[in-house]
Amino acid sequence: MTTTKSNTPAEDGAHTVRSVLMVCMGNICRSPTAEVVLRHRLQRAGLADRITVDSAGTHAGHSGEPPDERSTAHAGRRGYDLRGLRARRVTAADFAAFDLVVAMDADNLEALQRLCPPGQQQRLVRLLDYAPGSRQRDVPDPYYGGAGGFERVLDLVERGCDGLLQYLQAQQGADLGRAGS
Repeated sequence: MTTTKSNTPAEDGAHTVRSVLMVCMGNICRSPTAEVVLRHRLQRAGLADRITVDSAGTHAGHSGEPPDERSTAHAGRRGYDLRGLRARRVTAADFAAFDLVVAMDADNLEALQRLCPPGQQQRLVRLLDYAPGSRQRDVPDPYYGGAGGFERVLDLVERGCDGLLQYLQAQQGADLGRAGS
């Protein structure tokens, strides 16, 4: 798989990804959508029991709230269920708990870089780093826009999660090969 990011944890030999944290600003639109889409992809690929997925926000303004109703509705039309999720803020412990911390845009990535302890920066990536052939690097925030923005987010998140799934499958396959040697 070709990504626009060349220094992901597996590519630099760090370790196998067993946990992924999706991150946007408030954890009510993009990151819960990405969490559920990736979980769905992992389930279909038979990897749901090997890789955990969660989401968080770089800001605490919506902590404890469910995902935005528009995100829930648009995701539901595509078969994704965001109900039951609650927003939370990224914590220092997340950088140790998650092998891959996936930002939705450059602003979120910068916020994560400021929060991330030294020696763990290699865990930080953007979701669209995994979208093959995509010129777009950021999943835009749909919060202040209309229905089209939520559909665009779903399109980009699905594309990014498809590429991320390919990366994880290749990594898991290599991990299984090493275990069998």
